[in-house]
Amino acid sequence: MSDDTLTAAPATPTTTATPRCASCPHADRLAELTRSNDDLTQLNETLQRTQEQLVQSEKLASIGQLAAGVAHEINNPVGYVFSNFSSLERYLGDLFRMLALYESAEAQLAGSPHAARIAALRAEIELDYLKEDVPTLMAESREGIARVRKIVQDLKDFSHVDARKEWEWADLHKGLDSTLNIVNNEIKYKAEIVREYGTLPEVQCLASELNQVFMNLLVNAAHAIHKPRGTIHVRTGTAGENVWVEIEDDGSGISPDNLSRIFDPFFTTKPVGKGTGLGLSLSYGIVKKHHGRIDVDSEPGRGTRFRVTLPVHRDLPEQT
Repeated sequence: MSDDTLTAAPATPTTTATPRCASCPHADRLAELTRSNDDLTQLNETLQRTQEQLVQSEKLASIGQLAAGVAHEINNPVGYVFSNFSSLERYLGDLFRMLALYESAEAQLAGSPHAARIAALRAEIELDYLKEDVPTLMAESREGIARVRKIVQDLKDFSHVDARKEWEWADLHKGLDSTLNIVNNEIKYKAEIVREYGTLPEVQCLASELNQVFMNLLVNAAHAIHKPRGTIHVRTGTAGENVWVEIEDDGSGISPDNLSRIFDPFFTTKPVGKGTGLGLSLSYGIVKKHHGRIDVDSEPGRGTRFRVTLPVHRDLPEQT
């Protein structure tokens, strides 16, 4: 029996509805506003992440454009210096031949004033030493110019200056080598690079974007090495219609708690100001755009291995 029945008048039994709480409409409205606020907060965070990723992508694109511009500006003077070196080496060869002929005639000037002046000048300029050192200096200078030329070419390959942001067939080994040269200064004091390349077909891809993926993985591998000297293995191979690139370090490794979050935007284990937390997130997006995948295997104290798997053909199904 209800409370309403118990309080009703005996002569005329009636029921009265329990009055609605006056504050209930406000509670419903408050709950609705709370949900809307949570939705807006989540949307704002998503927009912020997207904006940061776009900014980071634009920065990487700008770096590529800058690298391409620098490569173009350096390439011209390096070209004619390199060309001039060939002429200079030929001229020096001719001068040394002439000098040898003069030296053979010195004996005929013995006892003359000219012979004394020649002997004095020979001693002053250390002619015998110059004849040995000049070719060495020329060889070292040519090697230096060739190194600059290689760096310029690697800058062009890394930024893919000739590409029009179109999918094309590219040699991943060439991209890896140019990227390794670009990040050489970041790695050379921390680790040895061991290349273990397999035989790869050309891959239909956006080469400059894949180079950014390789750069992020290589720099992260170097940053993970805290001992005096480590090793970074760069491996490649094929699996059916796919190719794969592995980058493995023997650094500090990743804790299990962080392993599932490393591809999240803004997640980083680096100190404040040392990393944006977007490198792996952007790399993940680039690889997914190529219908590929990134797998990671890591243990604290053992190191980390990233494997990027990509289809050879753009129209192959997405990797899972």
